[in-house]
Amino acid sequence: MTHAGPRHIANAAAAPTKHAVAGRRVPWLRIIGGVAMLVALASALGTGAFAAGLRVVGPWSAAAALTLGLFSTVCTALRWRLIAQRVGLRLEIAEAVAESYRAVFLNSVLPGGVLGDVDRARRHGREAGDVGRSTRVVVLERTAGQVVLIGAALLVLPTYPALLPSLLGGVQTKPIVLVGVGLGVLAATAYVLLRARRSGAHERWRAAAAKAVAHLRSGVLARGAWPGILLLSMGALVGYLGLFLVAAYAAGTNASVWTLLPLLLLALMAMGLPISVGGWGPREGVAAVSFWMAGLTAPLGVTVAVAYGVLALIASLPGAFVVLMGRRRAVAPPTAQTA
Repeated sequence: MTHAGPRHIANAAAAPTKHAVAGRRVPWLRIIGGVAMLVALASALGTGAFAAGLRVVGPWSAAAALTLGLFSTVCTALRWRLIAQRVGLRLEIAEAVAESYRAVFLNSVLPGGVLGDVDRARRHGREAGDVGRSTRVVVLERTAGQVVLIGAALLVLPTYPALLPSLLGGVQTKPIVLVGVGLGVLAATAYVLLRARRSGAHERWRAAAAKAVAHLRSGVLARGAWPGILLLSMGALVGYLGLFLVAAYAAGTNASVWTLLPLLLLALMAMGLPISVGGWGPREGVAAVSFWMAGLTAPLGVTVAVAYGVLALIASLPGAFVVLMGRRRAVAPPTAQTA
């Protein structure tokens, strides 16, 4: 259960030539960043918390992972199908579930954390005859999930008033800093626009943006679409949080669900950061800091995050079966026909 960034999916699927060149570099940078965070945590806290996260996973938690993984995957598959149908692409339920499982598994085991969703967009696009539209649908589907996750965090975090000041660390932001950041953003935006105008890329981006906005209106924001998308996104989020709670209680915490909920939401959001491999790295770092600030100790946060990573991989294993069956069909010899 990874949370791929929609922007990275669009970039990888829309520009295969550039992706082939950059793909050898960017995933390695992500791997280095994620591994560096894990090494830093192991140096600071020791390896015991990581080993404990592996030991606490047992048959019951694995069975719960498969069940919750099925629930979340079906929710995301139905969300994908709903948006696809709203923009005129055909997608059967069985195909959506199988391809979603395949994408989750590939996201978990391949560098970059988004290659499964890129593969899902391209496979469906080739079948439907419109890779560009299929890619935009997958980006919208992932974006919907991220928006609901952020919305849930904004609702839940204020209920834990002691956590936010601790996360901010008492840092005081001076007006001159805000002015400097604003000027920097404006300068960077102007530079990008000038380069786009000189290269003629702004016309292509304008056309792509127009299509994306049209699909956003018809596929997500339309009256007949957004209630179902919201409900399915909330269902998928419940599945992710449920899996995190399984990991937390398997790790031995006695904290209540309401105490754990904001900490788990922070860890889920950290999984979407670009310096990770399938969520590993930032998830453990944020869990260590947030659990420590909540009085539950940093090693426990690492143990819970590692246990979640293992359980998420177990939950994605049906996707390995989908990949294997697809390869078998691809290499199967044609059936001889008799006259």
